[in-house]
Amino acid sequence: MTQGRPLLNRRLAEFGTTIFAEMSALAVRTGAINLGQGFPDTDGPEEVREAAVRALRAGHGNQYPPGPGVPELRTAIAAHQQRRYALSYDPDTEVLVTAGATEAIAATLLALLEPGDEVIALEPYYDSYAACIAMAGATRVPVTLHPEPSTGTYRLDLDELRAAVTPRTRLLLLNTPHNPTGTVLTREELGAIAGLACERDLLVVTDEVYEHLVFEGEHLPLAGFPGMRERTVTISSAGKTFSFTGWKVGWITASPELVTAVRSAKQFLTYVSAGPFQYAVAEALSLPDSYFDALRADLRAKRDLLGGGLAEAGFEVYRPAGTYFVTTDIRPLDSSGDGFAFCRSLPERCGVVAVPNAVFYDHREQGAPFVRFAFCKRTEVLEEAVSRLKGL
Repeated sequence: MTQGRPLLNRRLAEFGTTIFAEMSALAVRTGAINLGQGFPDTDGPEEVREAAVRALRAGHGNQYPPGPGVPELRTAIAAHQQRRYALSYDPDTEVLVTAGATEAIAATLLALLEPGDEVIALEPYYDSYAACIAMAGATRVPVTLHPEPSTGTYRLDLDELRAAVTPRTRLLLLNTPHNPTGTVLTREELGAIAGLACERDLLVVTDEVYEHLVFEGEHLPLAGFPGMRERTVTISSAGKTFSFTGWKVGWITASPELVTAVRSAKQFLTYVSAGPFQYAVAEALSLPDSYFDALRADLRAKRDLLGGGLAEAGFEVYRPAGTYFVTTDIRPLDSSGDGFAFCRSLPERCGVVAVPNAVFYDHREQGAPFVRFAFCKRTEVLEEAVSRLKGL
């Protein structure tokens, strides 16, 4: 029946079941606290949830919404970019609503890449980046963020980034605040990246889904730097900011030409999605600054709670400047430095699930001893996890 050929095409042959599915199943099987997958264990603001209910009852979005997204949400996204970052976008031609940021990434890469193009991504990277680059037939070129134990942070080597650019490089795929390391690129780093993109005539795709989860430094969209407005596709979503990850509402902002290109691919993926939730997210984006300030303060406290507990348990902890993940080095506890084995044994040893960072690397040896924990959970859950981890 298969004529001896594998069923999965060769572009995706390296991608099996995601590590998140594996570790979440392990959490269920063992009854462990799941700090592996990054989803909150409480819903977001009640007024936003009620907005979705109102939209359902009023019949808003229960049938196919407009392909680019409902006008109310596109207008709210444009207003958010203007209010937060002084970036002006036309909601009719420069905003596109997607099925979460993951579809936005997929549609953007499928639209903008040709087979043989090279894509530079900061390693470690969110696993869908590699899969989407592969589906587009392009080649990923990782530039590794380096851990600095002396500062408890990761850093980007700009010389390595520049050296990675070749005549085949089509675009840079950036993620800031960065998952999984929690790195927030500085104004100086972003300025250098912008200069490189303009000099080498590169497109840039920025994944900014953690834009409101910055604890140190500030979030600066690359599109706001000189020369970048017309060559940058900015991606974000509602899931991380409003704790409704299941709604899968994301978006891109870009020039009309880039939006048209991405929409050409997106329309053959989901076409449209999340109709009633789009109206709710439009209301969420207009919440007062106090909401975003409280969200940041809550997660900063949870970062410090979990990070402190991990350090007491014996891990070397890398303090994230953003996101809701903390990276640790297991070698003070496990001299083998095998993050996969460590994570697979952790639920049985102390009833906590984490994720090995090596899955986010092409250079697996670079990420082998590092393990990621999520702190977007209730305080009492994190306190219990810390108590269990101390048993190590």
